[in-house]
Amino acid sequence: MKALLRIYIDSYRGLSRPAWMLALVMLVNRTGAMVLPFLGIYMTQALGFTIREVGVVLACFGLGAVTGSWLGGWLTDRFGNFWVQTLSLLLSVPVFLIVPLFTSVETLAAAIYILSVVTETFRPANSVSVARYAKPENITRAFSLNRMAINLGFSIGPAMGGFLASISYNWIFYGNALGAFIATLIFILFFYKRKGTVRTKPSDTAGVPAAPPRSPYRDWAFLLFSLLCCIYAICFFQLLSTLPLFYQKAHFLDEKQVGIILGFSGFVVVVFEMLLVHIAERRLSYASSIFWGTALCGVSFALLPIPTGYWILYASIFLLSISEILAMPFMASVAVKRASRQTQGAYMGLNALAFSAAHVFSPFLGTRIADGYGFNTLWWGTAAVLVGVATGFYLVVRKM
Repeated sequence: MKALLRIYIDSYRGLSRPAWMLALVMLVNRTGAMVLPFLGIYMTQALGFTIREVGVVLACFGLGAVTGSWLGGWLTDRFGNFWVQTLSLLLSVPVFLIVPLFTSVETLAAAIYILSVVTETFRPANSVSVARYAKPENITRAFSLNRMAINLGFSIGPAMGGFLASISYNWIFYGNALGAFIATLIFILFFYKRKGTVRTKPSDTAGVPAAPPRSPYRDWAFLLFSLLCCIYAICFFQLLSTLPLFYQKAHFLDEKQVGIILGFSGFVVVVFEMLLVHIAERRLSYASSIFWGTALCGVSFALLPIPTGYWILYASIFLLSISEILAMPFMASVAVKRASRQTQGAYMGLNALAFSAAHVFSPFLGTRIADGYGFNTLWWGTAAVLVGVATGFYLVVRKM
């Protein structure tokens, strides 16, 4: 037990103060992130949308995320990560407040698209921030700390959102706006005029050699890697679209119970992420860690059709959370190490673009498969796809 505790403590050593403050900003912002997990339920319960109409609106969120990710990378390379993050956080506040005013499929889809563009512009700029403020040997752990903060917020936010949604769905939008506003204040107070870590040359200490200055859109190995990231994310993001609907329609859970299960996912990541990433950095290559993370994602979905009690839902979400821990921080590190300092924004923008594109296809495909063929077909198909993606990751990342 002492050895395990020592490893856990060691996993946090060496992380800079700015890295901790970036994590605090993410924690506050994501604690207020109540809208997306309940958006599908909000549309079916409060607005009376069909499952297919829910898929259309959520796909518009994905289209906005694609636009925002590209725009965030482009703006970051030209104006710096500070201003992009500040404007993204600040502008999201009024947008969250007005979204409940739109109640038709067409107007809500447009509002969600704009909201997504604004909020997702933040992602590549934030990734560049993490890379700039981290020591070269701690980049993966810095990303893990940031993601741990996201998931701690995600464990609190849905639980609060489930409670607020049981009173009025409008309150989840107001709560999200408040979280974004507080995060903006913290970010500006700490990071205004603060410089990042100075590096004389790109680091090559984490197992993936740095590429020469070139566009990520001409880096064929990275493009293939990004495609695999996108397919993985299409499967994983069922967590935010069809999975809450499955809990509600197949297991008859109410908003509070759905919020507790989603909160449990964030709690698992908070408890285990830094520990498992620390161990994986020492004992696994990037290729192996991403392979096992992707494979566990497949197992988690394969468990859902098993006709048992609620425990299978928690077992599935537990494995899905471990999958996230083993795969996503190393995906971000591959992108950082592949880029030069001059192209970090573009590389992180393309990496974010891969995940944002998944926000388009994941709800669109997921809701149609579930509506046309049933949830069990969706889960088995998702598990089968992830087996192939895991193999692809292993081969591609080893060559990179």
